[in-house]
Amino acid sequence: MRNVNTNEPKEFDEKVIQISRVSKKTKGGNKVGFSVLMVVGDKKGKVGVGLGKASDVLGAIKKGIKKAKKKMITIPLDGTTVPFPITVKKGAGRVMLKPAPKGSGVIAGGPVRAVVEAAGIRDISSKILGSENQASSVYATFEALTQIKKIVELKGIKLKSIAEVEAEEAAKLKELQEKAKSSSEDGKKTAKKAETKAPAKKKAAPKKTVKKAAPKKEAKTEEKK
Repeated sequence: MRNVNTNEPKEFDEKVIQISRVSKKTKGGNKVGFSVLMVVGDKKGKVGVGLGKASDVLGAIKKGIKKAKKKMITIPLDGTTVPFPITVKKGAGRVMLKPAPKGSGVIAGGPVRAVVEAAGIRDISSKILGSENQASSVYATFEALTQIKKIVELKGIKLKSIAEVEAEEAAKLKELQEKAKSSSEDGKKTAKKAETKAPAKKKAAPKKTVKKAAPKKEAKTEEKK
């Protein structure tokens, strides 16, 4: 899995998931080609998956990007995560997606991570329950996001946008900064009041040192014979 670097401005995030070498038997001999699975997203709710086939890798990548942009869908996000948990089976792949609290990050394997990050999902937990083939997991994840979109549209679920969540976070951060500032100012004022009210401490008088008398020498008594 790798990002594709081009000279064009980065409007979409393009990721190569899998490159496969394909050979086809013909009358003239074996025809060798390549198939590349691509994931394309704008990290703002749009993501697409496409499989490109060509005789060279670069041509297959370009075809995969073109197909992915055609199949792109807009995912409904509840802030920075998905609105509800879902488990979807697509072919051999089976994937479970669950919403995660803000700040937990993307807890997902390689192929699932590539799709959800390209879509702009910042907090999610997932698990691959079916085949560990990368292509199967990518298609299952894309199908799960498509199902979420259909359910939200049918039930009319109201969701928060990323802009609303960021605005709420900025407001909370501003409140915390103001509270911290006011508490520090109050602390300084109380400290100044305590200093003015506290009486000046009297210096303790130095203790008088009494000289001890030297011990008297005992007179030597002569032993009587």
